[in-house]
Amino acid sequence: IGKRLNEISLIEDQEYILLQILQIIDHEHADAVLIAGDIYDKSVPSAEAVTLFDDFLCRLAKRNIPVLIISGNHDSPERLAFGSRLLESGGIHISPVYNGTIHAITLSDKHGDVNFWMLPFIKPTQVKRFYPDENIENYTDACRVAIEKMVIDPTKRNVLLTHQFVTGASTCESEELSVGGSDNVNASVFEDFDYVALGHIHGPQNIGSNRIRYCGTPLKYSFSECTHHKSITAVNLGPKGELELQLCPLIPKHDLQQLRGTFAELTEKS
Repeated sequence: IGKRLNEISLIEDQEYILLQILQIIDHEHADAVLIAGDIYDKSVPSAEAVTLFDDFLCRLAKRNIPVLIISGNHDSPERLAFGSRLLESGGIHISPVYNGTIHAITLSDKHGDVNFWMLPFIKPTQVKRFYPDENIENYTDACRVAIEKMVIDPTKRNVLLTHQFVTGASTCESEELSVGGSDNVNASVFEDFDYVALGHIHGPQNIGSNRIRYCGTPLKYSFSECTHHKSITAVNLGPKGELELQLCPLIPKHDLQQLRGTFAELTEKS
């Protein structure tokens, strides 16, 4: 929220798409809403971006739907987590700054409990700080150790909400990725989870199977995204081992198109 495209403000378009997301949440009778990081376009967001997100959270809270939010690489985890302990009373769960310990948020349905684990964007140095004796040389090691330190019951249904670049994901011009893929995370570290909700990559896509998925951004934020079909991923968890995904299309207020031609052709009013 707050991102500009070629110096054009998208705040009205973002407000429009957030209202559409609320309508889809109502239509699908969602039991929980997961937001996988990069809430804002920068660590110190604009006042109008903060106001818009605040309004969105208030509307969600009035629906009495649990909301789980993690910080991404564009967010300031400290700023995003401000007031999070107070917000929990309203069903808004925001991941704290990574401190080496992650506790599950447990929700229940007719099939039993579902444990949700919120792992914000982390770097190897952050995890190494809390586990200096572990062999942590890259992002895969960091995620592996962070997950190993979670007390996961494999007989229960477990969902991970995280924000990393998983090896094999198709990228576009919008993402900030390290040269040579040094920030890659191998999908093998996610074996203990029934579903992994990923943030970071703008294009919606599965990694290997529908169990590990990037929902993508709700709007197009670069010309390389012109052909993207933006959507919300609605996840239906059945009994342990049963998973079904449904894509709910998002229709923007203004679509992004790429036109080619001479200057005279492109400036013709027709």
